[in-house]
Amino acid sequence: MNEEFQWPAIPFEEWEATCSALHLWCQIVGKYRLRHTHWVNHSWHATLYVTPRGLTTGLVSDPQVPTTVSFDFCEHNLIVDAAGGQTTSFELTPMSVAEFFQRFKRAVEDLGGECEIHGRPNELADPIPFQADTARRPYDRDAVQGFHQALLCAQGAFDQFRTGFQGKVSPAHLFWGSFDLAVTRFSGRTAPTHPGGVPFLPDRVTREAYSHEVSSAGFWPGNGYGEAMFYSYAYPTPDAMKDAPVQTEAAFWSADLGEFLLPYEAVRTAPDPEATLLSFLQSTYQAAATTGEWDSSALERPVGQRGLPPNLSTDPC
Repeated sequence: MNEEFQWPAIPFEEWEATCSALHLWCQIVGKYRLRHTHWVNHSWHATLYVTPRGLTTGLVSDPQVPTTVSFDFCEHNLIVDAAGGQTTSFELTPMSVAEFFQRFKRAVEDLGGECEIHGRPNELADPIPFQADTARRPYDRDAVQGFHQALLCAQGAFDQFRTGFQGKVSPAHLFWGSFDLAVTRFSGRTAPTHPGGVPFLPDRVTREAYSHEVSSAGFWPGNGYGEAMFYSYAYPTPDAMKDAPVQTEAAFWSADLGEFLLPYEAVRTAPDPEATLLSFLQSTYQAAATTGEWDSSALERPVGQRGLPPNLSTDPC
């Protein structure tokens, strides 16, 4: 990998306030996508995607005018593109959540779109409605660029990991509610009804998300835990999973969360960060699949190679 894109240091305490602001801004943009997108299983229709420059909604089928909304963390702009070549943007700079919401709403509506969204954050304790959140928030450009670079590195490993599964598997995508990049494998079997209880998230949404057995892994920048962390869990969680071997020295089982954790810093400082992360992803999935009695022989396959279909060693083109 080019030296410019090595795994960066992203100490959470140095950008916690900026991370909180960015999380809420992503919720506003994500809710706009959610408003105008047909429901896809497990809320996959609502997520954001990593790009070389930041994050994007992909195509939003706003009935007034199709759009794409992008966070550009290189030039630090929020960009709205509309069908027909129209575009507008505003600078990402210290501002309140309320101001971001008003600027975003105006940008969408200036292009002919419709931006009436649910006006309160999800999955956060004691949420303040966006328009009432008027305290000025910081925006640390360097920290945001470091976070984006970490996302690019994690995305590369997640994309590689997902190729080793021929069952149902999600793309690697960012859930703006919990603010984590995640990739999820499915056993193909239905799951017990989820108990719900996620803060300010309707139980019907959580239950649809966990309607089938999963082994899910992802990356938090630090929100909710205090430091950047990779995670891996299963739903439902087999009792024996916590005692299963994991082939990553720094990984551990969190009894509080009911999942395996691996500090981002342990990955970043490893001799081969990507190999370390892939070992964590594979061995924690194996812990879930083995203790959960998944049909691994039917679901797994060799990890995909760049540009090559399975079972070919030369370029077919």
